[in-house]
Amino acid sequence: MRPLVFIFLNVAAFLSMVGCSSSAQEPVPDPVDDDEDIQDQYTNPVWEPVLADPTVVKSGDTFYAYGTEDNWGDEGGYHLVPVIKSTDLIHWELVGDALSSKPTWKPEGGIWAPDVTKVGDQYFMYYSFSTWGDANPGIGLAIADSPEGPFEDYGKIFDSQSIGVNNSIDPFFYEEEGQKYLFWGSFRGLYMIKLTEDGKATVGKKVRVAGDHLEASYIFKKNGFYYLFGSYGSCCEGANSSYQVWVGRSEKLEGPYLDKAGNKLLDGHYGELVVKGNLGDSGFAGPGHNAEIATDKEGTDWLIYHGMLKSHPRTNNGTNRRTLLIDPILWKDGWPMLVRQEPSTKANDGPVF
Repeated sequence: MRPLVFIFLNVAAFLSMVGCSSSAQEPVPDPVDDDEDIQDQYTNPVWEPVLADPTVVKSGDTFYAYGTEDNWGDEGGYHLVPVIKSTDLIHWELVGDALSSKPTWKPEGGIWAPDVTKVGDQYFMYYSFSTWGDANPGIGLAIADSPEGPFEDYGKIFDSQSIGVNNSIDPFFYEEEGQKYLFWGSFRGLYMIKLTEDGKATVGKKVRVAGDHLEASYIFKKNGFYYLFGSYGSCCEGANSSYQVWVGRSEKLEGPYLDKAGNKLLDGHYGELVVKGNLGDSGFAGPGHNAEIATDKEGTDWLIYHGMLKSHPRTNNGTNRRTLLIDPILWKDGWPMLVRQEPSTKANDGPVF
């Protein structure tokens, strides 16, 4: 009879060999495809300290965002239309300033709320030239061969007196079937007008599309409807800012733009609420002035807009700290809104590009 110890050792050795053999035959996981889309998470804000009144244009795989002229104080100093870039709308880096010097067709004012778009092989930046309480603000155009600039000023497109619309600021360029349009206005009515083929001058008569309660117009077409986004309330009172984004829709570009109940924005109706400030003492105040909507590879539409952290609403020099925010749009019965109609404040899955 063999000693039990010897038997146990042989059995243990056999089981060890079986185990090694089984492990060797287990399937090896497929290698990770470097080209596979990876979804990162984000937490607002995605850029700080400031990128107010954002506009976004995509060139290749890169998004470029531009903002109002501002002084970021000890968080970055003065910027004449700051430019930042990203490939995923989450991780941004500062490029510089779009303009090297301020346009001279107006004696004073700031360069506000630029709108950048690609026209032919060039990049057009329509901009507001205004001061607070300005009796005659206007809209100008600067042009560059690259989205990073430098943009050279082309000059004035119109001012409030020449176009007959008080507070003519906040331009937005739109093109459809070869026809170029410019939307603009701020609390004295939103308007649209045709542009010449080269986009450098207006032609024809202006058309009013909304009442005196909105500014920062933006058009987005989806499923046969034109959606007119606009911002309502006070933009620039720090944590007390009441800015909100509202929307109306129309079957025609020139309107009439309606709310769900069929009321006209022209008659002073707001439309439907897209996003407002977070309730309570935390989160963001004054979310508004959305940029162009970005649609990712999964078909999700993303709202890009600014807002101020209630816990840190201003820079050290008093500038409104309008940070850059993004959030997915929820489409409900053909109407866009954010979840809870508020900026997100926790980590969320980001866009897929």
